Amino acid sequence: MKAIVVHQYGGPEVLKFEDYPDPVPGPGEVLVRVAATSVNPIDCKRRAGLTKDFYPMQFPSLIGVDIAGTVVQIGPGVEGFSVGDPVFAMADNTYAELCVINAAVLAKIPKGLDLIRAAALPLATVTGNQLSSATGIKAGQTVMVVGAVGSVGRSAVFIAKERGAAVIAGVLKRQMDEAKMVGADQAVATDDDTAIANLPPLDAVADTVGGRTAQKLIAKVKPGGVFASVVGAPQNAAEYPSVKVAPVFSKFDRKTLEFMAEAVRDGKLVIPISQTLPLSEAAQAQAATEKGGIGKILLVP
Repeated sequence: MKAIVVHQYGGPEVLKFEDYPDPVPGPGEVLVRVAATSVNPIDCKRRAGLTKDFYPMQFPSLIGVDIAGTVVQIGPGVEGFSVGDPVFAMADNTYAELCVINAAVLAKIPKGLDLIRAAALPLATVTGNQLSSATGIKAGQTVMVVGAVGSVGRSAVFIAKERGAAVIAGVLKRQMDEAKMVGADQAVATDDDTAIANLPPLDAVADTVGGRTAQKLIAKVKPGGVFASVVGAPQNAAEYPSVKVAPVFSKFDRKTLEFMAEAVRDGKLVIPISQTLPLSEAAQAQAATEKGGIGKILLVP
């Protein structure tokens, strides 16, 4: 098969489109022909060596987390899947034409959802769901979702609204128009200190950004409130001992993924796709992702 192979840590240029041995499913595994994968920040960090202390690569290595595709072979002991099933998952080594996936982390794509577009959903929507849930937000409470125009942020906004909360979208000034489309009750520019100062006390913050923004916003959380984050605790968290800091690490959950995918299919949640590129252009796709912007980039073998 063809795959994106990494031989060393470095910039996007280390992503090489090469021949690589076809994977073979073992017990409890399924072989999937990849219809599409998507580029996530974790992919870029792995390639650059920023996660080697806890998520190392053994060279030559494959890369990638999101996958949507079609089952082509079933390993021993697998039940519930058949050859030809359209499936998606958070997996490993997805920048390839074929991918072996543990059946326990595989889900069937809901009918009516496009196979290619489904590749944008697993990591981002599950993470957003779990981030929002980690705040413990309830009906009648107010939560600020920071980075609300991103795919994880949009998913977190959707879940908070499903729970009946009032949601403030935290975005950059230049993203205010886009913020009107994410389903929040209002938007606030996080790079406007006056706007931050004028925020009401918050029951919770769901953070996807970190840095100075997080340090400013933890000060706005009520005593007993929650600051949940996918990028670690604010550096000044110790100054606010009455605020519970909840780190969020995405964990696969089939029901969560199916629920989020059905919301996308039904138009309740929109995850924008900015580009669809051939798998061979993975280096270009990661370079674009690192520059920032709104919308997922898909890679199609």
